[in-house]
Amino acid sequence: MRRVSIFDTTLRDGEQAPGNAMRPEQKLELALAIEALGVDVIETGMPSSSASDYKATQLIAEATTTARIATLSRAVREDIRLAIDAGGAQQHQVQIMATGSETHLKHKRGISQAEAVREVVDAISYAKELGAEHVTLGLEDASRGSDGLLRELVEGSVAAGADNVGVADTTGCMTPREYGDLIARMQSWAGPQITISTHCHEDLGLSLANTLAGIESGAGEVQTSLAGIGERAGNTPLEELIAVLVYKGETFGVTTDVRPEGLYNAFEVLRKTINLPIPRNKAIFGANAFATQAGIHQAGMLRAPVTYEYVEPHRFGRERSILVGRHSGRAVLRFVMEEMGLEIDEKLVDLVYEQHVANRGDGDCLDLAGVREIVLDKRAVMAGGLG
Repeated sequence: MRRVSIFDTTLRDGEQAPGNAMRPEQKLELALAIEALGVDVIETGMPSSSASDYKATQLIAEATTTARIATLSRAVREDIRLAIDAGGAQQHQVQIMATGSETHLKHKRGISQAEAVREVVDAISYAKELGAEHVTLGLEDASRGSDGLLRELVEGSVAAGADNVGVADTTGCMTPREYGDLIARMQSWAGPQITISTHCHEDLGLSLANTLAGIESGAGEVQTSLAGIGERAGNTPLEELIAVLVYKGETFGVTTDVRPEGLYNAFEVLRKTINLPIPRNKAIFGANAFATQAGIHQAGMLRAPVTYEYVEPHRFGRERSILVGRHSGRAVLRFVMEEMGLEIDEKLVDLVYEQHVANRGDGDCLDLAGVREIVLDKRAVMAGGLG
């Protein structure tokens, strides 16, 4: 199968969203947790934007041993000099941001298409002069750019020495078919020797679907972030992409080197760092991702987890959680008694269910340890003739 490179932007796009700021030492700790997963590229930040990003890039470049680092720069020579000064020229993916849409040319930059092409070609040439081993053309707002603008940017940048083209759906406006077609056109303009990289946002809830469409269209690298953190609604979640490829990699004909069992540990480092609450209903990292309270589901899962569990918790560093609340039935109580080595007593089952299960409030659930305590208590009461 074809191997795709995993590029992590948690420390750059993820960190620049409100509430996610990190100190350089915190970025280093998180970078090492991400590297331990087997990620190929870790984006450290934008060294020209602050002393903090510059220092973080230095620390991470010195400490990482298997992952390549990446930085983001404007198409400005001083930005690029600072990036290479902080991260070195080797094992460093120097990303140079180009203005990829007429909307941005007019309303953000106030420059012509010719000027946009000229500045990014000059910037890439300068990075190569400084010895940069890997240079990426980062097409901001590519999803709203015309083919005429995008093709000229791609062809000029590749001729100047870029070996990677990052295709950003900056506003998250594309559908999978649209984005897949865009990736295919980018590859045809860049040539087969150039890696095409996806960068998808979640504004329409399609970042993962668009990334997968990009893979199907030949993208060799995908940009993701832990828990999908990033600008506005966020980026493609690393853990969700890896889950899809764990179970459906053959469908897409691709594989990665990321070790899924370490994902939740890396998420815990992220949560601690930016005080990120655990969502209830998110895939893989959600509080309820591997938890169930519904009696119909529990009756099946207690016999065989596969009845309602396609994604296996242990593969992602998680544990299955059976919770007992007002939506649970009696099957889980019988299961607990069997697990405790007790003979099934339907009177005891009814007593525990009616007094401790049926009328529990929303969000007030018992774990199995709590059920065991109640069973033992009520059993002792009944044995003493007080029940």
